[in-house]
Amino acid sequence: MEFSEVIATRRAVNHFDPNRDVPDALLRQVVEMAATTPSSFNLQPWSLMVLRDKEEKLRLQKQAMGQVKVSEAPVTLIVLADRKGWADECHFTEKNFQEMIKAGTMKEGQRDWFTKARTKLYGTTEESQLAFATKNTGFFAMTLMLSARSVGLHAHPMDGFSMEGVMKEFNIPDTYWVPLLMSVGYFNEDKELAPAKWRKTYDEIVVRFD
Repeated sequence: MEFSEVIATRRAVNHFDPNRDVPDALLRQVVEMAATTPSSFNLQPWSLMVLRDKEEKLRLQKQAMGQVKVSEAPVTLIVLADRKGWADECHFTEKNFQEMIKAGTMKEGQRDWFTKARTKLYGTTEESQLAFATKNTGFFAMTLMLSARSVGLHAHPMDGFSMEGVMKEFNIPDTYWVPLLMSVGYFNEDKELAPAKWRKTYDEIVVRFD
């Protein structure tokens, strides 16, 4: 599918075909495409919980304002943003540093600089930690939706849920923030696909504050 078609046909659909599964290999392909998303210092502070089991999805649905698509879709994702994804205690931080050494973009002698730079940029306040986690995970989530559409799937991002309820129900550590849930699957062709909604024009988007 051409990228222009991906953009033109992407919808946050409300009705998924409950009888048409998303194969594991296809979901893996979608996630691995989304994994190419850029992030600050390539720290990639995102994770996913993949829910396929009906009972688990119903548990999530109770925390998501009863939205039927949560359990109707073959796959619903809990998207996680790691507020400590910049810190030494995150095991991906060391892996990231070692991979940069292998790539020749960092040297072992720059370890202290790398630590200080990460801490200054992302770890000085709770607000900066949350901003780091959510903005980068937002990039990933959008790429995930576009990747899903490129292989014929649809996705619906949701922020209508109790984050505290979801965290408690699924034993999610408090270092994470849950910016959104996302249902993924095939559109139910028995339903009518809603037309694309209005969007701001170029002139409405571009601003100045002289």
